[in-house]
Amino acid sequence: MKESVLDVLMYLFENYIYDDVEIGPDEEALRTELSAAGFRNVEIDKALGWLEGLANLQENLSAAPLCSHSIRLYTEAECEKLDREARGFLLFLEQVAVLDQVSREMVIDRIMALEADEIDLDQLKWVVLMVLFNMPGQEAAFAWMEDMVFNDMPVSLH
Repeated sequence: MKESVLDVLMYLFENYIYDDVEIGPDEEALRTELSAAGFRNVEIDKALGWLEGLANLQENLSAAPLCSHSIRLYTEAECEKLDREARGFLLFLEQVAVLDQVSREMVIDRIMALEADEIDLDQLKWVVLMVLFNMPGQEAAFAWMEDMVFNDMPVSLH
């Protein structure tokens, strides 16, 4: 079974985090369950590291000052992983106030932490959802994004 880190993260989100199930301190039991669900140990390790990186980002970026007049320029590596449609979607999310500059940077950082060569729009939506879920005060943005992910809400980028 070829599963990606994002598949493990989506499984965790749908089965634990989203349903408010306490993961608890027993990481070994979680690893055993993920392994029984068909995920490889290497992908499990990377997914748990990804979540730890998200928690660290939240601590480090939450105090960052916001500048509403800034323009985000993407690096070459970011452009390779996030195609024009994905970058446009991130801009759209900023324009409709689902993301601010801090949450956008968290999304980009977590996308770049994934080992996939390219990220499609559905995968990007999942990462945005996971980042917003972990940000206090972003309940409305999370609910909007949740509708988009789970109810296939259409997106108009114009």
